[in-house]
Amino acid sequence: MKDILLITPPFTQLNTPYPATAYLKGFLKTKSISAFQMDLGIEVILAVFSKEGLINLFQVDAKPESLNSQRILSLQDDYVNTIDAVITFLQGKNQTLARQICSGNFLPEALRFSQLDDMEWAFGSMGMQDKAKHLATLYLEDLSDFMVECVDENFGFSRYAERLGRSANSFDELHSHLQNELTYIDKITLKILAQRLTEVQPKLVCISVPFPGNLYSAFRCAQFIKNQFPTIKISMGGGFPNTELRDLKDKRVFEFFDYITLDDGELPVELLNSNVQNPNAKEFKRTFLLENNQVVYINNAIQPDYKQSEVGTPDYSDLLLDQYISVIEIANPMHSLWSDGRWNKLTMAHGCYWGKCTFCDISLDYIKLYEPIAAKTLVDRMEQMIAQTGESGFHFVDEAAPPALMREVALEIIRRKLTVTWWTNIRFEKSFSTDLCLLLKASGCIAVSGGLEVASDRLLELIKKGVTVEQVAQVTRNFTENGIMVHAYLMYGYPTQTVQETVDSLEMVRQLFEVGVLQSGFWHQFAMTAHSPVGMFPEDFGVIPEQNDITFANNDIQFKDKTGINHDKFSFGLKKSLYNYMHGICFDYELQDWFDFKIPRTTIAPDFILNCLEKEDVLSVKPSAKVIWLGGKPKTEIFTKSKKGTVWEMMQLTFLDKKDTLEINLEKDKGEWLVKTIDLLQINNLKTLTFAQLKADYEMQFDDFELFWFSKPMKALNEFGLVLL
Repeated sequence: MKDILLITPPFTQLNTPYPATAYLKGFLKTKSISAFQMDLGIEVILAVFSKEGLINLFQVDAKPESLNSQRILSLQDDYVNTIDAVITFLQGKNQTLARQICSGNFLPEALRFSQLDDMEWAFGSMGMQDKAKHLATLYLEDLSDFMVECVDENFGFSRYAERLGRSANSFDELHSHLQNELTYIDKITLKILAQRLTEVQPKLVCISVPFPGNLYSAFRCAQFIKNQFPTIKISMGGGFPNTELRDLKDKRVFEFFDYITLDDGELPVELLNSNVQNPNAKEFKRTFLLENNQVVYINNAIQPDYKQSEVGTPDYSDLLLDQYISVIEIANPMHSLWSDGRWNKLTMAHGCYWGKCTFCDISLDYIKLYEPIAAKTLVDRMEQMIAQTGESGFHFVDEAAPPALMREVALEIIRRKLTVTWWTNIRFEKSFSTDLCLLLKASGCIAVSGGLEVASDRLLELIKKGVTVEQVAQVTRNFTENGIMVHAYLMYGYPTQTVQETVDSLEMVRQLFEVGVLQSGFWHQFAMTAHSPVGMFPEDFGVIPEQNDITFANNDIQFKDKTGINHDKFSFGLKKSLYNYMHGICFDYELQDWFDFKIPRTTIAPDFILNCLEKEDVLSVKPSAKVIWLGGKPKTEIFTKSKKGTVWEMMQLTFLDKKDTLEINLEKDKGEWLVKTIDLLQINNLKTLTFAQLKADYEMQFDDFELFWFSKPMKALNEFGLVLL
């Protein structure tokens, strides 16, 4: 028996659990409140995509209309006989199956495999395991297509009945669907839920709803609990209510839920537990409930929210960590990273340190309230999670990870000699110097994603992005040259954006891929949200919102742009061109070739990005910059040099890293100074030296430290691991 059951309803990701319940369980542990968590999504997926599950699926009385589904139904025995082996392989437990999958005579193939003729070249240098994962992914997608056509039209691997949760200003449609008979997925979901409720016997069920694609299942689960376990109290929290349900008025929602909480869940859930244990408590934090048959919002607890240092380490116990499945979608490197492998999720900071972008929900607490976590605390949590989960991969899910904190976390990881792999979201800040990127790579950073948005300086200023295209080019170059993959979020259709600016933005993106500083990207059309500056002050941005009565969800707002431009028509061409650029081809195509309607010629010079990258760095360093040596001690050898009868001693210093050897020659006395100094600059030293301190020490013996520091030998050493931070 537990006090609380934490549930993520179907569906989010296949390869790793959504972290909200793990965060809450970690916090509840610090309060000695017993909790059990479950990811219903992965449990339902594993039930459906199993031998027994497929036998049941193919027995549903559905008559496929498409040739594709008819083919899959005809091959049902082959699917039933292979499914368990494929799932086990995708769980990382049966790697030898890769050879059989790649043989071409193991998996039944339907329409999704027709992509292979176009994409076979993409696997030329890819290992057999990854190719097999991709083939197995296509196999699952074929089965998904069959399910959508013949069994349950709402199915999707990472969402369920998403349409019902999108921009649902009224609860009517969702409420109506909840009166219908249970769907195929509903029946499987509720069977698993009933078993878990019987085992756990919670007094309170907290359902986390991160996305619109989880909303319908959340209500189905709540409806089932109300009918079958009427003494259990039910609450909803998570990203969806935080952004969409702030104007909730429809009391029918509380036929399903007793409570709906907003924003950070720790204190609200702690108080809900107190109210369930003691109904006379009557203290709530940011909570909707029904009183006297009216929807009320109660925020009467005087206790402040917990600091990030007080919420504990995310706790992944109870989750089926060894049963998640990794899939590979070759089309987008970052999406492949997202869906392949299991990642522990953490945040470096609560909120966004920038908090100005006009398309973003900067008025809401999850963006507005910025609070970083100390690097030592973060790395403590990383070590605890590695011990618990056995996984050393981390995805920091920050809105934008702060560069200074990333630096301190990287230093702490290296000091502790931790072997970890991590990636995160960033802003393309100029503070991401070559040296900082070198440090991040050394600590295990493999990728970053950031918003280039509209690659137009006028629009970037209007967005209040705080970056320029030139700056983005230079920062992405710094990451790329240090072996860190860069993904750019790209936007079209921003208010007042002209056709010319869309074309010029595409040309900027083409050049960024052509010179090799971007490896991945994704175009999305601007969406106006209620809690962004554009949504709150539409007249300032030249848009006319459609006004609807809000009784349920309120986030995405339909609008008309006063320019009258139909931005939808650019979607296919932008995405098709990007697909090709990501694969390193078609840079010589005219931009017009991507569109079936007339577009203007770009006004961007063909070498604009190249010129940005060729601008020489100003040879100046902040006196307060920390100097750190990431390598080991050099081997030294004294030799003599002579010129016009003058003989003097030189020192050869040989540095080795995992891949290369570097030899530099210095005058003996300067070489000796450098050897001694490198010992002081080791990352494990408790006290780090600044550039000013280094300069002062050098100039006690020699002249002109800058001349020495910016010399060719020192430049080579800088690229080898002598970093300025």
